[in-house]
Amino acid sequence: MAREALKGEAIVSELASWFGVHPTMINQGRRALLDGASGDFGRGGRKAPVIDEDQVLELHAEIGD
Repeated sequence: MAREALKGEAIVSELASWFGVHPTMINQGRRALLDGASGDFGRGGRKAPVIDEDQVLELHAEIGD
């Protein structure tokens, strides 16, 4: 629903009718999608992965390395 709202091909009331929900739900979903997407494209690049050294040692012992 939110993606359809972002496309802008139909107005919110039409989308609400198509999906059988209240227009407020369309707006909330669109807002949540936009808020979530902003974190994906923020500055700073990728975060370094967290490596559990104890787990690495255990796995190396298991494979005989």
